[in-house]
Amino acid sequence: MHSYRNLKVFALLFPLLTLLSSCKNEFKGSDYVAYFGGEIVNPNSQYVLFCKDNEVIDSIKLDKNNRFFVQFDSLAPGLYTFKHEPEYQYVYFDKNDSLMVRVNTRDFDNSVVFCGRGDQKNNFLMEQYLKNEKDRNKIFETFDYDIEKFNKAIDSSYQIATKFYAAKKEEIKWSDDFDEYAKAAIDFPYYSRKELYPMIHKMRTGNDVYEKIPADYYDFRKKIDCNNVALSNYSPFVMYLSHMLNNMGAINYHNHFSEVDLALKTNINKMNIADTLIKNEKVKNTILNNIAFTYLLEDQNMVNNQSFLATYHKISTDKSQKNEITKIGDAIQLLKAGGKLPEVMLIDRQGNKISSTSFANRKTVIFFWTSNALSHLEAVHKKILGFQKDHPDYQFIGININDTQEQWKNVLKKYKFDQIIEYRCTDFEDIKAKWVITKIHRTMILDHNGAIKNAFTNIFELNFEEELK
Repeated sequence: MHSYRNLKVFALLFPLLTLLSSCKNEFKGSDYVAYFGGEIVNPNSQYVLFCKDNEVIDSIKLDKNNRFFVQFDSLAPGLYTFKHEPEYQYVYFDKNDSLMVRVNTRDFDNSVVFCGRGDQKNNFLMEQYLKNEKDRNKIFETFDYDIEKFNKAIDSSYQIATKFYAAKKEEIKWSDDFDEYAKAAIDFPYYSRKELYPMIHKMRTGNDVYEKIPADYYDFRKKIDCNNVALSNYSPFVMYLSHMLNNMGAINYHNHFSEVDLALKTNINKMNIADTLIKNEKVKNTILNNIAFTYLLEDQNMVNNQSFLATYHKISTDKSQKNEITKIGDAIQLLKAGGKLPEVMLIDRQGNKISSTSFANRKTVIFFWTSNALSHLEAVHKKILGFQKDHPDYQFIGININDTQEQWKNVLKKYKFDQIIEYRCTDFEDIKAKWVITKIHRTMILDHNGAIKNAFTNIFELNFEEELK
């Protein structure tokens, strides 16, 4: 899969690779010198962030050719991430690795390819990631199957993945430390599907299979170390623990509660189970933050939010992340129905600064987009054009979250959405903090006085148009 792509990348990055090869003879047995560089095609910004456990180690500036390069005098072997906002991917360094990467932001994940010393194991992780994404997109129909047919389908897929992993391990002969991540990339997506099956099967078919699940169905849980610190920031592991807690924390007598109260009780239940199962503070806090982040963005019952945060603060020991979760909670409080939208500054097509307070003169729908998600860009604008015809009393405002002024104007010129008011965000961190923008599908509705009607809706929801009445 990667051989032809590697040849292309090698040709493009040859000058940097020549530099790397000239340095290899300087490695000494006791040093941990490592190199990382590459090229970002169609960059969103001028920087690549190199991170470990969500902490930025280095901010690397692109040159005039959109390339970057950095030497680390001492880089501990392990899993890192490189970020070019808003996307990121993993990169694993063994001692003295010299890695180059090429990425096209128009198709970030599918374009990532490594070359240099240490490239094979990183290309394996990327290839397996793409396989998992492809399988995930195809897996939903299998959740409709009965338990026996479902198990047969995912076991077959897992066996193929395991053979692929074993062959690559023998071919590349990677280290035991790397093997932990390589095996996790195979195992945890499979385990996640096992956890998801009872919940999704019931949602899709209406049939409750919890009583029909074989006694040994969850035996794989016995092999999982929930306190594995090395995997605490590796998404297949974190996602699995989240799915497991969703499964274990589900409340079956849900008819006794309203929807919002059920969400509160379920998520508090999940945190209490995490507190019991996970003893390592780092892993536990990562999972608690994941639960809190998801809950606070989905349930906007303000009273319940406070009850949830009280439990979160009681269990979590991560002070820095706790402050971040508290900020999200406080920001959500400012976005409750009836309040005024916190002010952010935007840019119009002519480059003029526009305050969001200028939206206050009439009913408004605010939506978000980026040219990095072209299918969403087209779909959301088509939806808006339809709503404009049926709801002329509303103004519809599109906000681009991360393109440059030139990129943004070129996209608008190409698609000709002239009847829609369009602005561009120049400080994503500010709008993210004040409006809690974490996903592109977010939509906000203001009433005729500019007060918030619903700050947490989605234009693609079936009942969205009901909210405009």
